Amino acid sequence: MKIFNTPNDSNTITGFILLGFPCTREGQILLFVLFSIVYLLTLMGNGSIICAVHWDQRLHTPMYILLTNFSFLEIWHVTSTVPNMSVNFFSETKVISFSGFFLQFYFFFSLGSTESFFLAVMAFDRYLAICRPLHYPTIMTGHLCTNLVVNCWVFGFLWFLIPIIIISQMSFCGSRIINHLCDPGPLPALTCKRAPVIELVVSTLNSLPLIILFLFIMGSYTLILRAVLKVPSAAGRRKAFSTCGSHLAVISLFYGSVLVMYGSPTSEHEDGMQKIISLFYSVMTPLLNPVISLRNKDMKRALQKFLGI
Repeated sequence: MKIFNTPNDSNTITGFILLGFPCTREGQILLFVLFSIVYLLTLMGNGSIICAVHWDQRLHTPMYILLTNFSFLEIWHVTSTVPNMSVNFFSETKVISFSGFFLQFYFFFSLGSTESFFLAVMAFDRYLAICRPLHYPTIMTGHLCTNLVVNCWVFGFLWFLIPIIIISQMSFCGSRIINHLCDPGPLPALTCKRAPVIELVVSTLNSLPLIILFLFIMGSYTLILRAVLKVPSAAGRRKAFSTCGSHLAVISLFYGSVLVMYGSPTSEHEDGMQKIISLFYSVMTPLLNPVISLRNKDMKRALQKFLGI
């Protein structure tokens, strides 16, 4: 990779500059403490789900196995950004090496892609449980569940490999200042020579799985809603809605923030808002996942059993 320095750049700078959240020293300390607390709570919350499902044999079903993998994924998703972000608060130069940047960039978006695949598989699982209850045990077997989990991880990490290889081979000039890691948009503007075709290919590869999987999830829940509305008893409808409620809430958090961040037009005056949205997508969603998931009665009982309450 070739790096060109502008006259204003220091020769000692060998990577991108992550601007982050510029503020006073006191503000940086406050943000560090806040992010550290959020990170620890995320680890504890998602870790408690994993432990509760592991120790309760009654929850060794496809629905909770998928939830366990999703919680494990959320731990790594937040770990891919928050520790480096916290260190960056006390950095004088805010510099991250090119190899470090692209490695972190790859893991962040690969984990995001994997999250999309898991949400789609979880929607498929709920569709089978509600719309095909008699056939559910024969279709969603342990073997199929294992294959779906493995495919989510494999495809999630393979999908973003091509865009990251293409971007990393570009030559970068200029200030090399990036507001935050979670937005790939500014990278093409930092290249020495714009390549519209490559930018279009990368943009398409980035957005294609999100769009396809989102449509699949919406289709699954449309069929689920139609099936639930046909249930004659109010108690049956409430049970079905409560089963899907936590999953729908997680989908809304994930896709809502992603659509606002990447689907809305931006300008220079909206950088602050973009940072807040990206922060919500990358930090708050993993934090809120346990809060939403633990509303489930079976999860509550399993967690109480694990904690000995």
